[in-house]
Amino acid sequence: MDAKRPNRHTRFERCRLVATSPHLAFGWTYAGNVVVNMPEKKRTLPMRLAVCILHYGKSDLTAKLHHQFLASDPDKSIFVLDNASPEPYPKAWKRLDENLFWAGALNFALGAFDREGYTHLWFCNNDMLFVSEPPYCTRALARMERLEQQSRVGLYSPSVTQNPYHRHMTAVPGATCRKAAYVDGIAPIINLACVKDIGGLDYEDNPLGYGVDVWLSLRASRQGWGVWVDHALVVRHKYHTAAGEKAGFLSRPAEVENAYMIERLGQNWRKVLLELQTTF
Repeated sequence: MDAKRPNRHTRFERCRLVATSPHLAFGWTYAGNVVVNMPEKKRTLPMRLAVCILHYGKSDLTAKLHHQFLASDPDKSIFVLDNASPEPYPKAWKRLDENLFWAGALNFALGAFDREGYTHLWFCNNDMLFVSEPPYCTRALARMERLEQQSRVGLYSPSVTQNPYHRHMTAVPGATCRKAAYVDGIAPIINLACVKDIGGLDYEDNPLGYGVDVWLSLRASRQGWGVWVDHALVVRHKYHTAAGEKAGFLSRPAEVENAYMIERLGQNWRKVLLELQTTF
């Protein structure tokens, strides 16, 4: 945490939500000084969840997850955001004019669903499928409602059958929910109030998104929001399905991620995350 931040942001421990920015859907940026670890608040409004599947690549891949959600929770709000995919998704809620990559697309979705009055966004990669029994939205919402009785929930995520990058995300048979220091971006449910409270997505120098998910959830947990992994709701994920199709593409996100994380967690950021994976 000793790495210096660029002048346009102060370190997150001294952040305050202030003036608007045209680059952020929520209109927040970093400045000033406030105390972190704000008092926990119990939810007073009912949760209104939007499911948003990010489509890029093959439509049949997206369709499998889309159909799984529709069959599971036909009464819920299920959307597909087409991230200017070369192969358009015919049933997309919106098709973007250009590829905003993961973080840019998430920022777009956060703003769009906030304006529609949703309180939570389930932002899903299209290369995953549930292996747990449905109903997925109903189960997730019920779990989050129970967790909210203890403390405010910032991010909640299903676990994964295998996760080679973040081992605490790997499903543990017989376990239920575990509090975590951070979650990855495969399929997090994000509390929109949490994102506003901690100062926005902080992605402008990393629109590709690798590391943005980790930093978002880590900031949330460090500022008093609960971050949870549900080991009773499990998905299977095919890593780098779209990115891996383009030769050499994965090296660029890795380079950007490294610079992004060094700025925020220091040169030993990988060691920091390994230690945090055992922090419950």
